[in-house]
Amino acid sequence: MTAQGDKLNRYGFIVDPRANKLEIKAAVEAMYGVVVTEVNTANYMGKAKSRYTRAGLLSGRANNFKKAFVTLKDGDKIDFYSNI
Repeated sequence: MTAQGDKLNRYGFIVDPRANKLEIKAAVEAMYGVVVTEVNTANYMGKAKSRYTRAGLLSGRANNFKKAFVTLKDGDKIDFYSNI
């Protein structure tokens, strides 16, 4: 994501799966003091996984998460390492 952050002024975040685009936009603008022009989201659902063991068939699920790609106004930038 750092290449997209430099070239396209776009940053990626992992957000709550229940958050919508308006909530994500408001949160990023409040946290970093920038102007968000576009928000793209993608849901990644956990895939059911099962495997055979000596004890029998074990099944489980991977974690669900949502990824948000935020495009900022020209001239705005997020510096993640400024707090260090």
